[in-house]
Amino acid sequence: MEFSDVIGQEETKRRLQQMMNDERIPHALMFCGPQGCGKMPLAMALATQLLVDSAENKENAKAMLRKWEHPDLHFVYPTIKLPGMSSDHQPVSSDFIKEWRQLIAENVYITINQWMKQIGATTQQAVITGAESDELARHLSLKASQGGKKVAIVWLPERMNLTSANKLLKLLEEPPKDTIFIMVSEEPEKLLETIRSRTQRINIKSIETQAIEQALKEKRGVDNETAHRTARTVNGNWNKALEILQAGNENQEFFAMFQMLMRLCYMRNVKDLKRWSEAVTAYGREKDRRMLEYFIKQVRENFIYNFHNPELTYMTGEEEAFAQKFSRFINEANVVEIAQLLQRAHRDIGQNANPKVVFYDMALNLIVLLLRK
Repeated sequence: MEFSDVIGQEETKRRLQQMMNDERIPHALMFCGPQGCGKMPLAMALATQLLVDSAENKENAKAMLRKWEHPDLHFVYPTIKLPGMSSDHQPVSSDFIKEWRQLIAENVYITINQWMKQIGATTQQAVITGAESDELARHLSLKASQGGKKVAIVWLPERMNLTSANKLLKLLEEPPKDTIFIMVSEEPEKLLETIRSRTQRINIKSIETQAIEQALKEKRGVDNETAHRTARTVNGNWNKALEILQAGNENQEFFAMFQMLMRLCYMRNVKDLKRWSEAVTAYGREKDRRMLEYFIKQVRENFIYNFHNPELTYMTGEEEAFAQKFSRFINEANVVEIAQLLQRAHRDIGQNANPKVVFYDMALNLIVLLLRK
């Protein structure tokens, strides 16, 4: 993985390259940014260059990194407890290393949804356990096997439980020799302040629309018109661009549920709204939160659609066709409260509230809000 493989993000690439040229890489970095912006590819490209540049045998290091099997590169990521695990076993990344390498070999722009599917998760919430930090500390206490640096990439550190976070904090306070920590976070505000203060934060923006459009044409062979429309729709998220190209993608499912919810609210059909709430609850918390994020985006797009300026809207053809009739129900009198209602539901689901209650209450409030003019 090289920086040239990362889509867009030229400014960040130059910054990281300059830090390496000046030999001023801090012992702990935190890459922060929205999903699909390329945080993980940037982290992996940086790790690759650090390990290759410091290795005694550079060609050997490159060969191992092509398979992500370099002994001085340590990945930490959220895991779940599988049925076959003993009651006293805390799952750690090494339990899922085969699945991890398979996933990143296919696509380094990974999402938590893809990872959960890869490890066979259903309704569980993936976390980074205390045992994980213990195992990482043991690995990093050893001398680098290739005679160079050691790199630990922590993907989604906000999913650490408190025990794990406190143990990682100790590692950051007294880092092992020649060790670089690279954290890749989407919700850094959920991390301990003491952890955030011991890392150098690098904010990564969404990928430039032009860069996504170009990548769709070069990497996926997409025609000019489709590439242009898709790039404008995804708001700098490469994963969303790929999803749109796939038949039966998750966004299409969410769009169908959005249409159904709004139509049932308009008809004040509380009986079927209860059924709708039960149906989406079956998705599981992770998927429910993604669905609500999609709903929030659609509310924004339908509101903007009322201004009749195509340059301001970012919808697929199917979404735009629905907006032609529905957008008038999202207006100045209710758009803020609807968005807040959906955001509150997103927060409550994330805090383990009863999803059936959350969604049904949300739907009943939507009935009232959609009537405002």
